[in-house]
Amino acid sequence: MSNPPFGFGFGMPDPDKRPGNDASGSGGGQGGDPFQQLGQMLSQLGQMLSQAGSSSGPVNYDLAKQIALQRLASESGDSAGAERSMGFTAPSGELEQGDNAVRDAAHLAELWLDEATILPAGATQTVAWSAKDWVEKTLPTWQRLCDPVAQQVSSAWTEALPEEAKQAAGPLLSMLGQMGGMAFGSQLGNALAELGSEVLTSADIGLPLGPETTSALLPANIEKFTDGLERPASEVLVFLAAREAAHQRLFAHVPWLRQRLLATVEEFAKGITVDVSGLEQLAGQIDPTNPQSIEQAMSSGLFEPQTTPEQKAALTRLETLLALVEGWVDVVVADAVGNRLPGADALRETLRRRRATGGPAEQTFATLVGLELRPRRMRAASALWKLVGDRHGTETRDHLWSHPDLMPTTDDLDEPMDFADRLGGTVIGADVDPIAELEKTQRAESESGADSESSAASESSEAEGGSNGDAEGASGSESGDDADGGSDSAGGSASNDDR
Repeated sequence: MSNPPFGFGFGMPDPDKRPGNDASGSGGGQGGDPFQQLGQMLSQLGQMLSQAGSSSGPVNYDLAKQIALQRLASESGDSAGAERSMGFTAPSGELEQGDNAVRDAAHLAELWLDEATILPAGATQTVAWSAKDWVEKTLPTWQRLCDPVAQQVSSAWTEALPEEAKQAAGPLLSMLGQMGGMAFGSQLGNALAELGSEVLTSADIGLPLGPETTSALLPANIEKFTDGLERPASEVLVFLAAREAAHQRLFAHVPWLRQRLLATVEEFAKGITVDVSGLEQLAGQIDPTNPQSIEQAMSSGLFEPQTTPEQKAALTRLETLLALVEGWVDVVVADAVGNRLPGADALRETLRRRRATGGPAEQTFATLVGLELRPRRMRAASALWKLVGDRHGTETRDHLWSHPDLMPTTDDLDEPMDFADRLGGTVIGADVDPIAELEKTQRAESESGADSESSAASESSEAEGGSNGDAEGASGSESGDDADGGSDSAGGSASNDDR
């Protein structure tokens, strides 16, 4: 992978560093004053140590939040501009105007979506977030995503120590854990700052990061995004509001979806394994008198995790599910706004490329949890949902979300026509119980198999009776009936096992 996964990058950028201020050596370049670099590192370390007792988990999330907010403020260019962009001192009229624009766009988008999908509105409120709001509101979900991999990496360092070293270290092992939590917190904070400065909505990267039933748009980031387009800002805002509202409809009314997405990411993270044999080689590259050697050694790739077959399977499931979500949103939003917004097709293609090629947001996520969060099959999924909707109607298309077993698979993305043909003319209604239908099919198959076995056994007993006489034939017939009963029992058992 192009970026080291979460916890594998050692660098701790200066939270107070401002863009374009690299001449002082704060960027850690080779040409900077080594004494000044050492002073900055010690200053950062002191700040981190002051936060050591604030978190006992594998990641110091208090430190992550602090670093993220400091970076977002510093990158605004000036303190007054930073405060306005963070929502601290903006005039109440200005904030109210932004909230009203977001709410109006969301209201219009919801009305149009009602005609394009049977899923009702999923958000009970639509809000305008600053980058600061995004960091604070999404941090609980990031904690759930990052804890498994951070725990794996932390334990790998401890397990790599010889047993005598562990005994000698004693309480120092606890300090090592705190230092690891602070290092992870520092990396997470910088990553969240980067993400917070570019995401457009709460569901921009395809995961339900924000609170449930809350649609959120980031007007400041949307304004920057619009600068590169030749479309009116109001048009872009409505289009993005429709995408956010469509995501929220899925997350609110497909009960299994939110849990399945997050659980698959967790499953991938928990499968991370580290080749601790590389630690000895890693230690040999570190010069204690040269702080830069530490960062160079950590970024050398010796400590990168190994991808397991289980992780590959989890990644395939995640990519398919993300593609199905993004493909459905793409089709539904196109149906809802296509004839109403003149630039809808151009905006649709722009967002498709932004999600499929993987922008800075996806690259940062790869750094955080070790995988690339890109719906690589989004166009194929979009084509499949369009085909199903055209051939069988919106109701059938949207009711496929009622149970994960009804959803298209990775193979179906390769052969969408076959999937549409299998649906036939059956309309999947809201009152259909997918489990009951599955069991009904299995019972029918079991009964059909049992009837075939019974018929074959009966023919066999009749043939035996003809050759051995009437008395023997009668006895053979009774025996054949017993055999049929055994076959039925065995068939039922096999059916239960399959089920």
